[in-house]
Amino acid sequence: DVALHMGTLLAVLTYFWRDWVGLARRAVFAPLSGEGKLFWLLMAATVPGAMAGLLLEEQAQTVFRFPFLVAVMLMVMGAALYLADAWASPNRTLDRVGWADGLVIGLAQAAAIIPGVSRSGITMAAARLCRLSREAAARFSFLLSTPIIFGAGVLELRHLSATDLDGAFWAGMVSAAVVGFLAIRFLLRYLVRHTFEVFVWYRFVLAFAVLVVLISRHSGG
Repeated sequence: DVALHMGTLLAVLTYFWRDWVGLARRAVFAPLSGEGKLFWLLMAATVPGAMAGLLLEEQAQTVFRFPFLVAVMLMVMGAALYLADAWASPNRTLDRVGWADGLVIGLAQAAAIIPGVSRSGITMAAARLCRLSREAAARFSFLLSTPIIFGAGVLELRHLSATDLDGAFWAGMVSAAVVGFLAIRFLLRYLVRHTFEVFVWYRFVLAFAVLVVLISRHSGG
């Protein structure tokens, strides 16, 4: 998990480093500008997800991992993503994101503590409900994920010893970074001209597969 988190963080920072440098600079020197406001909005929107992670860490590793719950959440989030995407109009850009939008998307991210919800899926669905364009929704989602992924990685580093930082760890981190970077680039380009439909179907198919496995195991038992 640590290698995955650190690799994902590296991917997000590598892809969006110019965005973050620009946002941070404007936040300090022009806090009332569009980019300055967006920086502080992202920081504030991170709080609900961070609190959920800290308060529900044990449940996230135990009761929330019940396979049937995962299957249900896969379907629920698939439906939510489809409905939010179909309903959203007109399309707003990132410079039109307000504090109310940030609160809605930040609260949505907190629900990603439940496996099967998907942090990117639920934040993009919430962003579409706030009538952001698909590309803007995805970009905001990835920017919002950066502090959370960083925090989760730092917390998990506490459980690592020097012997854990072996070749497998570094290989896993690099692999996660490369795959994550390519996935971000593909998604942002894909959403310029396409809907979320393929990802909706993916969630339904995966949920169906999980239910089939559960039923077969129950029948076999």
